[in-house]
Amino acid sequence: MVEGTATSEAPALDGQGRVSVWLLALLPLALIALAIGVFLALDEPGLGDRRGPPVEQLAVERTVLRPGLIELTVRNDGPDDVTIAQAQVNDAFVQFSGADSPISHLGSAKVSVQQPWIEGEAYDITLLTSTGATIRHNVDAAVATPATNLSFFGLMALLGVYVGVIPVALGMLWLPWIRRIPAAWLRLIMALTVGLLGFLAIDATLEGLDMAGQGSQAFGGPLLVFLGAACSFLVLTGTSQWLSRRQRKAAVADVPGETLALLVAVGIGLHNLGEGVAIGASYSAGALALGAFLVVGFAIHNTTEGMAIVAPLARSGAPSVARLTLLGLLAGGPAVVGAWLGSAAFNPSLAGFLFGFGAGAIVQVIVQLTPSLRDESDTVLHPTAVAGLVAGMAVMFTTGLLVSV
Repeated sequence: MVEGTATSEAPALDGQGRVSVWLLALLPLALIALAIGVFLALDEPGLGDRRGPPVEQLAVERTVLRPGLIELTVRNDGPDDVTIAQAQVNDAFVQFSGADSPISHLGSAKVSVQQPWIEGEAYDITLLTSTGATIRHNVDAAVATPATNLSFFGLMALLGVYVGVIPVALGMLWLPWIRRIPAAWLRLIMALTVGLLGFLAIDATLEGLDMAGQGSQAFGGPLLVFLGAACSFLVLTGTSQWLSRRQRKAAVADVPGETLALLVAVGIGLHNLGEGVAIGASYSAGALALGAFLVVGFAIHNTTEGMAIVAPLARSGAPSVARLTLLGLLAGGPAVVGAWLGSAAFNPSLAGFLFGFGAGAIVQVIVQLTPSLRDESDTVLHPTAVAGLVAGMAVMFTTGLLVSV
């Protein structure tokens, strides 16, 4: 060692030292728990009795229609217990069952309202609490909820294949053409890909905000969308760095085409998971018409996603059929899982989180793809790239008009 050079090294800890470190970390937590316990044991000293009426808030998370029955799954969003005393349908009092005991904070219950309903008609349902508060919920068009049997899940799987797997697989057939175009055209295709993904990220965010706003707000409501986006962005960033280190690549611009294609497939797959949730929930609620126009619309809309997956492979070695199949399943397969979740166990808060998760993943993929847009002068937003970005968003917007969920 050269004299005068100071070095700092972390002290080595033996077993007893490690125990001491953990005790120092746990001591504040133990004191906080003790303080809270004493506060509650002394019956909240200093706060006194609360003034004003109780705060009662119920959110309807799911509606199931059976012959002569409307079943509502409700969750207590407020701080106080809620007791349901009466139920009305179109301003007429009706019999109901369920929610026999008070619903605690964040608790849920199923309320079965006895009501002979007519298919296609609208119903205004009001739940009255023991304090006189009212919780209103509308059924815009009554349709029987399909039974969740084996044939039902088979139908949802078929729908997911139609709108997810097949369109993505067809879009991947552009790979031979993309591998033969000049470099300038390739930058245009990559910009088109980023435009497609940018539109999907915005669309997923808006869908998630809408979904999260329909359900319980106690879990965060729209905040869940941004939480899901942050989680997926960080997870994919960590995964990308891990893959890059394994392949001994330091810069983002040097990420191999196979890795980029994998990340694009994962990002699109997470988006299609949320899309499948929306489709399944709409079908379960009777708001989805399973017509040829809808299937064709989704096919055209999602085919461009296949191009986005294979675009990073343009200058890589020829991928195997197995790799392409895996990429296609990663991108389109989640639509099947999403359709199952949305139709059988739909929850607005979970749906909002999943849409946000997909949006964050897509944003991270855009960050990875952006360096591939640079031209010879190292400019990202050159005229060709701008044209591709605008064209990508325009294509997704135009084909999205064919889809109505």
